[in-house]
Amino acid sequence: MIIQKPGIAGTLESSDAQVTVEPGDGKIEFELESAVINQYGLQIRKITYDTLKRLGIDNVKIKIVDKGALDCTLKARIEGAVYRSCNQYNDLPWGGAIQ
Repeated sequence: MIIQKPGIAGTLESSDAQVTVEPGDGKIEFELESAVINQYGLQIRKITYDTLKRLGIDNVKIKIVDKGALDCTLKARIEGAVYRSCNQYNDLPWGGAIQ
């Protein structure tokens, strides 16, 4: 998949995360805002990179504003933002790329 335009998924509500993706500069540029970054920052980073790898994304700017989201929520938000940025709205393989 190729990121064609900015895409966003999620909210800034408690127990959620807002994920924004946009075309990158030849690499993955990762930015994280989280109140629990010291406790869960490495786990959030791992989930992000694993999910992007499964989706075949290696050229993206991704920003996550975490409000205490569970791992499954982070994966879904990343997947949603990527699909939106690729203009893929029909026949979405929800969960198919995420293992």
